[in-house]
Amino acid sequence: MKVWRDQFWHIVWLTLLLIGVSILSKTSDFFKGDLWSINTKNWFLLAILVPILHQIYVLICWRTQLYYKSISNLFGEKGFKLYKAIFTILILLRPVSISLLAVSNTFTFQLNPFFSYGFSAALFIPVVYLAYSLRKYFGFNRAFGIDHFYPEIYENKPFVNEGIFKYTNNAMYVFGFFLLWIPGILLQSKAALLAALFSHCYIWVHYYFTELPDMKEIYGGT
Repeated sequence: MKVWRDQFWHIVWLTLLLIGVSILSKTSDFFKGDLWSINTKNWFLLAILVPILHQIYVLICWRTQLYYKSISNLFGEKGFKLYKAIFTILILLRPVSISLLAVSNTFTFQLNPFFSYGFSAALFIPVVYLAYSLRKYFGFNRAFGIDHFYPEIYENKPFVNEGIFKYTNNAMYVFGFFLLWIPGILLQSKAALLAALFSHCYIWVHYYFTELPDMKEIYGGT
């Protein structure tokens, strides 16, 4: 079934990442702290669960729409807007959940404030440039995956190589996910940094086993 193509490897790599997260979080003080009477371990679980839900949601929507037009058949022209609304909620929950985790788990390692603020600023600059490049050259709808809804329109469109995309075709995953590291660095939270590492690694699982095969299907090669 085309919907599940390459997803065996998705499951394998997700399992390996979760095992790695479990090993790295074994230290006795790793889950120190709480927020709103919710302990850090529960905030951490939320920060890990959100990207999994987000990427599985995208997988199911993209593949069923690309191969069976399922969303368009159910919701007509409103299908993409509905998909995009849920996508937006899930993608915003990624930095929000990590930020809440960082507040719960603040100052569990020591970093000079000069380096904390400076490194955070250095990470934030390419995030801003990415947002500018998405708006000017790529288009936010294309970033959401509109090509899965209208492949006949996008199959002949060239790949974007302007703005930040001059430096890498995968700018959203290379630079966009820098945003997730900032709360852990600013608030010096071990748990938030590990959640950011998981999310940044896991997006590449999405790229290699969902997005890249879909791009080959839509554009006829990469």
